[in-house]
Amino acid sequence: MEIIEGAPAPAFDMPTDGGGQVSLDGLKGQWVALYFYPKADTPGCTNESKDFSALKTAFGRVNAVVIGVSKDPVKKLDRFKDKHELNITLASDEGGDVCERYGVWGEKTLYGRKFMGIERATFLIDPEGQVRRVWRKVKVPGHAQAVLDAVNGA
Repeated sequence: MEIIEGAPAPAFDMPTDGGGQVSLDGLKGQWVALYFYPKADTPGCTNESKDFSALKTAFGRVNAVVIGVSKDPVKKLDRFKDKHELNITLASDEGGDVCERYGVWGEKTLYGRKFMGIERATFLIDPEGQVRRVWRKVKVPGHAQAVLDAVNGA
């Protein structure tokens, strides 16, 4: 499935770190930066999550929340968040349903080996639930700031 800018964001309802729950319906009225990352506690995913955490206050000033999504179980997300002192919401899509709806689950290649995994991607959802911006095949350096800049420019 290909998510395009201007389309309604696919619904989601996922468990989060700390025993919480997050849904698109529950976030209506706020900007949502929904970023998908392959696996908790790997170098790129750690750096991306730290970058978003460092900008949490700035996102809050523009009525935006940041949610990181992976297929990791909640217990792993709790350890990841504690270990790296992250302050953003991390959601678990263990079954992969949300990844499928956002079109980020697919074949990847690393060192010539093919496998299924999550494409690093971010979706900026406006307060009415429309996808305003899509970043695919994200490169981590500077990405969190680019997402914040997009909210500020909207």
